[in-house]
Formats: sequence, C-alpha cells, structure tokens
Amino acid sequence: MSTSDVTREGLKGVQPGRDAMVGVPGGKRRRGGEQPVVPDAKFSSYYGKPVINQPVWKAPDIAGYFYLGGLAGASSVLGLGAHITDRPALAKSCKLGALGAISLGTVGLVHDLGKPSRFINMLRVFKPTSPMNIGSWLLSAYAPAAGVAAFAAATGRLPKVGAFATAGAAAFGPLVSSYTAALICDTAVPSWHEGFREMPFVFVGSSATAAAGLGMLAAPVAEAGPARRAAVAGAALELGASQLLERRIGKPLADPYHQGKSGMMMRVAEGLTLAGTIGGVVLGRRSRVAAAVCGAALMAASALTRFAIFEAGMASAQDPAHTVGPQRERLEQRSSAKQG
Repeated sequence: MSTSDVTREGLKGVQPGRDAMVGVPGGKRRRGGEQPVVPDAKFSSYYGKPVINQPVWKAPDIAGYFYLGGLAGASSVLGLGAHITDRPALAKSCKLGALGAISLGTVGLVHDLGKPSRFINMLRVFKPTSPMNIGSWLLSAYAPAAGVAAFAAATGRLPKVGAFATAGAAAFGPLVSSYTAALICDTAVPSWHEGFREMPFVFVGSSATAAAGLGMLAAPVAEAGPARRAAVAGAALELGASQLLERRIGKPLADPYHQGKSGMMMRVAEGLTLAGTIGGVVLGRRSRVAAAVCGAALMAASALTRFAIFEAGMASAQDPAHTVGPQRERLEQRSSAKQG
C-alpha cells in the first residue's frame, strides 16, 4: 500500500523504490506515443545461470572430428581430380590422408560417445530428420570406400576396384565435410542455430583449404596445381561466408566469433588462411619448402576455424542474453506485423 499523499504542492511521503512514478521517462515508447510508467526490465536469469543446457561434447573429440571429417571428405574429392588428371603423387597423398583423417575422427567420435556400441546402435534406424543419424550412415558408407581407395593407391593392386572406390569416396566426400554444420545448427545453441544459412558454406570452404594444404604439403610442386586452386576457392568461400554469417546474425550472437578465446582463434585462423593461400599461389609454385610451409598453415587454419566455432557455441550457450534476446526480437516483430 502506498504511504504517499497528494497535496496542492505535489506528492508527500514518497518512498523511493516503492511508488510507481507516473510519467518518468524510460522504456520504449508505446504505440501512439504513450509513455510507459516504468522503464523496461533488463533480463537476467536465476542466479545468472544459462537458460539452455550447454552441449556435453568435448573439444578434443568433437571439434577434432569436425576438422578431420572435413579434411577427409575434401581430400577424397581432390584425390579423385588428381586421379583423373594423372597426378599419382597428389592422388596417393589425398587418398591416404583421407583414410587417416576419417579413422582418427571416428576414434574421437566413438570416444566421446563412451563406447563403440552406441555408434552401432545409431545404425538400427534411418532418420532423415536427424543430422546425427544421417552422419552415422554417411560414415558407414564413406569410410570403407576411402579405405579401399587408399589401399589400392598404396599397393598398386586392384586398380579398377580402387578407381571405383575413389569415385565413391568422392561422391560422399562433400556430405561428410558439411553434415556437421547441419548437426550443430540443429541444436538450441544460439550462435550456431541462427547461423544455419551460412555455416555449411563455412565448413565446406574450411574443408577445401585443409585438403589443399595437405596436397601442397605432401605432393610435388609440379602436381600441386589443383591443390593451389582449391586453396583459393576454399579460402574465398570460407572467409566470405564467415563475414556474411556474423553480419546477418548481428550482435550479441556474433560476439563469440570475434571476442574471447574463440575470437582469438578465429583471427589467427583467418590470418593463416590468407597467408597460406597467397604464399601457396605466389611462392608455392616454385619452392617445395614454401609449398610445404603454406600447406601446413592452411591445415592449421582449418583446424583453428573448427575449434573456434566450437568454442563460440559453448560461450553462446553460457550467456542467457543470447537465448532470450533473439526470442524477444522475434516476438516484437510478430506483434508489429499483426498490428500493422
């Protein structure tokens, strides 16, 4: 109950913080110019706790799998191109690299799951609406093809079977490289979910630069032309899509991509991508050492990009404003559309 009295001289007995102050400026102006009687409340969750549960994934396993899966898928595509254009050293390095990457990535995935039977259980059903289930089927189809292609390239045996397996691995390669983007965007993590339009292009571009780096690192300069061209295309796609993603989702959802630990990793990744691409094109076509250094830089840049995106999502899940802010904006937009 209010203890203030209205007199000719105004209000008497007002206790600050107890009585509503009519006409005090604050908050958003309502429809028709009406001024609210109290300022807008700022959101804060109970005890500052996150609104959503943070993903239980661990960085070394899952972020590493994001990188290794992308490297494997793109390497299979580059390996097919090298096979067709008769570049045996480049083809062999890409096929062996693809097998090694997908093997290590699968180990990390199974380790995160806890036991191999959980991965096998995901193959008991086929659920097109689940990126995780589709990813399990993709791995089951891609890994054997990559293995046969690598065996044929390393031993020289079964060339026809090896060529067929190379084509099969290359067919599944783009899906293996990009499905993890759909996987993270299908979660409730705001900075991942809101970037669903551009994230697959970021992952594909990053995968291409990783495979290009492997080709420049392992193949002779004379055969590494396709790898250098893949580096240019991948860097342009990755950096361009990243900028579009941050600009479209806006603040505060884009903040984790250029602030804190994830922001630092993203800046280093962008620098290495540019340096590795430019150096590979300018110096890598003449110097074997320069090609190897630039290739290693591109592979490191791709790994940092995946880990940066992973850490950005974790930071976004911890911030309640990232969850509630976009929801309020959408509600206001729908309300304005109905009133209009």
